[in-house]
Amino acid sequence: MLAGEAGIVAKTAIEHQIKVGTFFGARDFVPVTQAHVMADTESLGQAGVMWLERLADANEGGVRIPTITDPRGTDFEKASELGQADWMLELERRAIDAFTRLGVSMTDTCINYQTVLAATRGEHVAFGDTGVVIYSNSVGGARSNFEGGPSALSAGLTGRTPRYGYHLDSQRQATIRLRVDWTPRELSDWGALGGVVGRLAGNYWQVPVIEGLDRSPTSDELKHFGAAMASFGSSALFHLVGITPEAFTLADVGGEKLPVAHRIRQGDLQALRASYAVEKAIDVVVFSAPQLSLYELRDLAAMCKDREFKRPLLAVTSPQVKPDCDRFGYTNTIEAAGGTVLSGMCFYQSYAREMQEAKGWKRLATNSAKLVNILGGYGYVPMLATMQECVNAAVTGELA
Repeated sequence: MLAGEAGIVAKTAIEHQIKVGTFFGARDFVPVTQAHVMADTESLGQAGVMWLERLADANEGGVRIPTITDPRGTDFEKASELGQADWMLELERRAIDAFTRLGVSMTDTCINYQTVLAATRGEHVAFGDTGVVIYSNSVGGARSNFEGGPSALSAGLTGRTPRYGYHLDSQRQATIRLRVDWTPRELSDWGALGGVVGRLAGNYWQVPVIEGLDRSPTSDELKHFGAAMASFGSSALFHLVGITPEAFTLADVGGEKLPVAHRIRQGDLQALRASYAVEKAIDVVVFSAPQLSLYELRDLAAMCKDREFKRPLLAVTSPQVKPDCDRFGYTNTIEAAGGTVLSGMCFYQSYAREMQEAKGWKRLATNSAKLVNILGGYGYVPMLATMQECVNAAVTGELA
């Protein structure tokens, strides 16, 4: 590939990967079985889409392994409701066309581990979305670093990635030991716990091992926990003693050698949540980041039944889940109350600042700790609450 015998596309990809591997001190490449590419055009921009088009225009085939995409920057069927401009949609269409010509499957999801094909223990993959990486590493026991968009696509085109970081046994041992004195029950509290752990860990190379949970979390709870940890701490891997696959015991990940660095209490989570409860009045409710599972939509629909919203409520899910949401009547129930169910996008990757300006949204309520951590940078005043509190706020216009 480096010699150009496999074409300019493969040569471009392997050259990029050699630079990445050299930077991180990788000794060689490791074959990967799947790749997951950040695909939103707000991140790609005009230059990124043109780069994709040049690769696709070479007409040399495309990816060598199953390669899928993270959420898009829009739901084309609902774009007008979001106040998105025509140039945004045109850029999305160009990106989709280029990805498709390269053989990439447009799954448009950040919850592929719940919907497409979960990576399994020991499987080396090249995943881009931080929530996907931390879930796949920690809950699935797979092996991936945070792969930037060009790196993840390059992995799809070459079938390998540099062997460094979380592809190595040594990097997967615990580096900080934490004890939890209270087990969350609400998804927003699992996200808050992830935020607290992420802040304590503090950087990508720290691997927290956590003791003290009184039960095994569900997939959705782990989803919110990991997504928030990755957002607040850039974390890519955690271990839950007796729960996650690599930490059947504390000693399995070297945790017995570490002192307990911090005991996390319910008050720590309440303090994180309270730091975002700056106002009562809200302009919009958003359930996104990560995309909602079918069970989350089921619970949301039950809360929306026979309600009437004063404020817009957006519920974002994947294209894999949306048809079942429609079929089971959840979409109708949510939208009958005045909400909107969106597919294949992510709120903060969908020109959130431009949406705010077009729609007049400023004060935003959500049950996603990841989303509140991000949206301040887009000009919002985000507030973290339970799903029920968010629905009630859509009805009354205020958080209780």
